[in-house]
Amino acid sequence: MLLVPFYADTFWMQAGLFAIAAAIGAIGLNLLTGATGQLSLGHAFFLAVGAYGYVYFASESDNHFVGLGLPTPVAAILAVLLAGLVGGIFSPIAGRLKGTYLGIATLALIFIGQHILSNAESVTGSHNGRQVPPLDLGFLVFDDSPELVVANVPLGAFERLWFLALILLVISAWVARGVLRGRPGRALNTIRDHEIAAGVMGVPVARYRAAVFVLSSMYAGLAGVILALVFRQTVPDYFGIILALDYLAMIVIGGLGTVAGAMIGAVFITLLPQVLTRYSDGLPLVAAPGSGGFSPAEAARIIYGAAVVAVVLFLPGGLFGMWTRIRLAVAARRHRAV
Repeated sequence: MLLVPFYADTFWMQAGLFAIAAAIGAIGLNLLTGATGQLSLGHAFFLAVGAYGYVYFASESDNHFVGLGLPTPVAAILAVLLAGLVGGIFSPIAGRLKGTYLGIATLALIFIGQHILSNAESVTGSHNGRQVPPLDLGFLVFDDSPELVVANVPLGAFERLWFLALILLVISAWVARGVLRGRPGRALNTIRDHEIAAGVMGVPVARYRAAVFVLSSMYAGLAGVILALVFRQTVPDYFGIILALDYLAMIVIGGLGTVAGAMIGAVFITLLPQVLTRYSDGLPLVAAPGSGGFSPAEAARIIYGAAVVAVVLFLPGGLFGMWTRIRLAVAARRHRAV
């Protein structure tokens, strides 16, 4: 993974950054939905909070837009905390609702968010969005200038962001793995499997539900910041219901309740349209929009829609569960051979 920026072109660098950002967001959603059993359809809203929060905190005010003009590292941290704060405001509802009722309540966040993003023009730029200030750590600017050359390879904005996003993904996965393997993870799984039993054993169900909702929101906020830095222009339409459904597909296809499953599902869902776009000329039924066949985006949705059905029917553990079973089967065969 560390060698990718030295060999991949701009197309694959951008696609890979989208996948890393999606993996971080999917890990957060898997903590909420996979580990705790709380259905959330509003994950895209918290990604928008992170993305637009960073732009607002980092941008300077001018004749058209408002901003605080804070140092960009501070703006990124505040954007993640803002997503957690918004999740905390919603957490009393999340702590008391479950199943379909929570899904409907979080779905309302998408429509509320779209209304705010489209009408708060001085903050969000409305439908045209706002330019995203590049992250500046002082010793390193995540932009194409000033020029940075390593091993005779020029590292532009995407290459620099790759290393940062990779570090953030490792930290995010490590924290989530610690949560799931520790006492909080056992409590969350108990709440998912049998809420009444969890309450009888002394687990504060409402508090844990609220806390994991806040944590999941912060993961989404971090993913939103990375997406904003990659896009360089925030667009409200991106953070809609389709994105929220994509995240649900990620954790279902990858494997509910596991960190690795979230990352596998994120890579599958994010890179599939990019692969179909890049190689559409050599694939049957995939063609440019309006030319008679399926566009790469439409073909990707058909494929991973079928994958969701296949996982639900035949692979309840998702792609990660399938890989685990294959690995155990191979290990058992080797043991018998010995």
